[in-house]
Formats: sequence, structure tokens, C-alpha cells
Amino acid sequence: MKEILSGNEAIARGAFEAGVLVATGYPGTPSTEILENTVLYKEIDSSWAPNEKVALEVAMGASFAGARTLVTMKHVGVNVAADPLFTLSYTGIKGGLVLVSADDPEMHSSQNEQDNRNYAKFAKVPMLEPSDSQECKDFTRIALELSEQYDTPVLLRTTTRISHSKSIVELKERVAGLPAPALVTNAAKQVMLPSNARVRHPLVEERMRKLAESACSLEINRMELRDTSVGIVTSGVCYEYVREVFPNVSTLKLGMVHPFPVDLIRSFAAKVERLYVVEELDPFFEEQIRALAIEVTGKEIIPVCGELSPDRIRKAFSGQGIGTESGAAMPDDEAGSFALPPRPPNMCPGCPHRGVFYALKQLKAYVAGDIGCYTLGFLPPLSSMETCVCMGASIGNATGVVKVVPEDEKRRVVAVIGDSTFIHSGITGLADMVYNNSPATVVILDNRITAMTGRQDNPASGFTLMNEPAHRIDLVQLCSALGVKHVRTVNPFDLEETRQALKEEMERPETSVIITNKPCVLIKREGVFRKGPLSTVDVEKCTGCRACLKLGCPAIQWKSGEGKKGISYIDPMLCTGCDVCRQLCKFDAIGRAK
Repeated sequence: MKEILSGNEAIARGAFEAGVLVATGYPGTPSTEILENTVLYKEIDSSWAPNEKVALEVAMGASFAGARTLVTMKHVGVNVAADPLFTLSYTGIKGGLVLVSADDPEMHSSQNEQDNRNYAKFAKVPMLEPSDSQECKDFTRIALELSEQYDTPVLLRTTTRISHSKSIVELKERVAGLPAPALVTNAAKQVMLPSNARVRHPLVEERMRKLAESACSLEINRMELRDTSVGIVTSGVCYEYVREVFPNVSTLKLGMVHPFPVDLIRSFAAKVERLYVVEELDPFFEEQIRALAIEVTGKEIIPVCGELSPDRIRKAFSGQGIGTESGAAMPDDEAGSFALPPRPPNMCPGCPHRGVFYALKQLKAYVAGDIGCYTLGFLPPLSSMETCVCMGASIGNATGVVKVVPEDEKRRVVAVIGDSTFIHSGITGLADMVYNNSPATVVILDNRITAMTGRQDNPASGFTLMNEPAHRIDLVQLCSALGVKHVRTVNPFDLEETRQALKEEMERPETSVIITNKPCVLIKREGVFRKGPLSTVDVEKCTGCRACLKLGCPAIQWKSGEGKKGISYIDPMLCTGCDVCRQLCKFDAIGRAK
């Protein structure tokens, strides 16, 4: 049977077919949909973890007991999971363990553009990289089998294009006959005291040597000889681009991108007259090929920044004298040939965060921000964020700022963080803030969901990934337990209540916390949020002052030429009735629709 699947859907299917029993991770684009699809297979226990480190540790435990496991995260999530990952390379596994690293070239939804192929080399573990959805499914099973064969975790690298693009996939049945999980005593292998770790390290090096040898004969590393005047080494989605642009050139497609198949590279280089490397981001292949004293062209022509595409590859090769499928290079997509209307990101109409950032701007707060929907508070007209680095950094950044700024400026410092991000990595930052007597205010925007990645549940939402009721962390009690003496909740749709609370807490000479208590407007559980009476503009009362436009709500629009210079208009299709704009209007021009 065949289906059209995205790369993420195909990885989930591959996990099912390969007999995975446990799948865990933390949501992050472009990886999120993997677990949202494993949950469809009841044979797999699927769960969201508070963060990526915990997710990998859960997967490790299941693997140590003999179960095949899958753990998923976006590329920056591997930074969080790196601590257990590097030692897991030493302990090895029992049941196959695959960690999916979904990289994001072009930073479509990320704060950096790191190339996680480097993690495979650094952690001394193998990495596979599929080129389409069929390979996403197949490589998941291959990775699990390699994991068990070589007693190692295996990284599976995808990119945004592979994760979200769809293609035809041939499905198979779930594998049968795998050993049943059980408690197994193997302390010397799994307890990494220095004496045990010293024994394990040589085994890791020998494992990588054997993997490098086998990489030369693996079917997923294949040499495709055509016109031997040119040879291109490539992998992942770049392979598809190269085949589209240069259908006649010879290619070496690497499905296992680490360890490097040295003999296969030498053999391919000897068969072609000119050797090129086409890879996204870092010169990962190129540097290793040059280390073999093989002449190769790579980043001299291929951009080191940004996502590749067929057009960008055509442009890069335009002066190399290599014919494309049409015999001529097409214009680059950045040249405006395929210009699309701009779609600036914005908080949704009715977002409970909008009033908070409006109030922070009015109070001239210095806002240390964090990762989530509320990062959009940086954009005009709200323009209310000064820092945003990584998950949980807002609180630590605020602590650092108040340590060094003049006394009269300390009161302006506010950290803003979402509920899911706070649980992910903000709790320790708040513990540090209290412990070191930092006089800053922390605002926890509790919208009861992990909103930006698609409204996934978390330990503060009260439900699991499998839609089962769960204990909901009480953020007020949690903050109090950490030692915060002043914790208060506010209704973010009440502008005056929010502004007053912020003003009072910012004046305190010690750590304080404000928790907003309204859910995401797109909350997926019925009854948590209902659309209220819609707002409307009274044409006669509107003076055209544009104060309401300072909220940046997509539902509020500007109409010119209405007998005045212009007036505001509220689109009833977008309005949620949050009532924030009415509170802002000094002329009572905004009211409830009848």
C-alpha cells in the first residue's frame, strides 16, 4: 500500500513499522509533527517531555530496558539534550535509539542556523540524512537496526524541506518478534564513573572505525555514474535539487553523513574529472574531502548561509560551465521573479499577550524576552522586547542586567516567559534570581499550551500528548516554593489591572512574579475560551487618533476617506471580542456590536 506522506509523517510511520515502543520529545518546528503522528499508533507510547534533555533521558531508560525508542527535537533542542547524548555515546544502548534532529536552514522559525551534522562528529555517533519521505521512513528503521548492531545511539537529520514536503511512500507491516523489554543488570556499562568511562571510550573509537568501514558498502551511500566530467557529492534534500538541475552529472549520494566513507569518496573522486560538494550550511563534507588531499570545489561557489534551492544552485554554478536540464540558468528566486506579498508575523486577534506588551511599553520597561509567540512583542507597533536568545534565557538575562545597571534603572527590568518555556528551562533561572536576591520582575504568560509550535500540551496544560487528563502544575505554588514572596495573577485582557500590577511589582526591591491567567485564543479544548461579543467602531465618535492601531491587532484596520482623514475599522471576521481596544479608546468610539 502507498500513501502520500510528509517527511515527519513518514518518520512516525517508520517508527511504527520498526517496532518502536516509546516516542518522546519536545515540540519545535520543523520536528513537531513526528510525535503528533506517532500518537496515532497505539502500539507506541508517545509523550511530550518538559524539555529535550528529559526527553532523551526517558528514551535512554526505555532503551536500557530493551525497547526501541524514538526521540524528536529541532536542531537547537539538541543543545539542551547534548549532556546525556555525549555520555550515551559511551554507555551505548540495548534497544535501538534514534534521535531526530530537525535542522532549519534559512531560520524559518529558529534563532540560529546551526548545522547539526557537527554533533554527530562531536558526540562520536553515526548520522543518517534522508532525501525524501520514502527515505525518512526507511532510514528510521535502518537507523534503529544500526543502533542495535553497533551499540550506539543514531542521529537522524532532517531539514525543514524534508520535514514538511510530501511524496509517495510505500508502507509495510510492523516488524514482529523483537525481544520483550525487561530489567537487565549491566551496571559497568551504564554507570559512567570515571573508571567505567575509561573502559568505554576505546570501544566508542573502535565502533566508529567499524562504522566508517561499513559506510563504504552501505546501500544508502551510493555512487551514480553518468557524465564523469563532473561529480557532485551531496546528501539530503540537496540531492533532489542537484538531480533536478544537473540530471546528467555523476553524483555520490550520502545517506550516512557520519562517519565519512573515506574509500568511497576516494573511488568516486578518481572516476570524475571535476569534483564538487553541494551541501547546506557548513562545509562538513568539503573539509573532510580536502583533508584527504582531494581537490574539490564547494563553499567557493555554494553559500554558507541560508537554505539552498534549485535556483540558488543554478546561480552558484553559473560560471562553472556545467549544463543544466534546460541548458541555461534560471533567475534566482531572490531576484523578484516569484515575488510574493509580504506576510509579517503577528500575534493572533484576541491574543492575551498583546495587552501585556502594550502596558510594558507604556511603562518603558526593559524586557528580556524568550522563545514563543510572545517574541512577536519585539515587532512594531508594540516594540517591547530587548533580548531573546534561547529557551529560558529571559530570566537569567534579567538577573544579569540588574547586577550591573545603575540603581534607578533596575526597576525597569522585566523578564517575560511563557508557561511551556518556563517549565522547559525557566524554573532554574527563577531559583537563581531568588537565591541571589535579584530585584527584577518575571512575567509568566500562562496561556495553558505550547502555542507557537501548534498548541501542544505541556505539564501546565493538564493533558498529555495522548489526550489523557494529567496533573496540571500550579505555577503560583511552584513560584512560591522557589521562594518568591510576591506572586500575583492578572487578567491580561484588563489593561488597567495589568498596567497597575506591572507598575507595582516593578517597584519592588526584590524578585516578584506576575502570572497572566488567560488561555491562548486558539486553545483546542472546548469551553476554555469562548468568543465574546464582537467590538465595533462608532463612525461618528471615531476621531482618527489611531491609538487603537498601537495594539497591532490584525482585526483593527485603517480606512481612509470616510469624511475625515480616516477612521478605524474592526473586521468582524477577525475580532474575538477580547475588549482590549475598547479600553484604549479615549473617545468611547469602540463598543460592542449589537
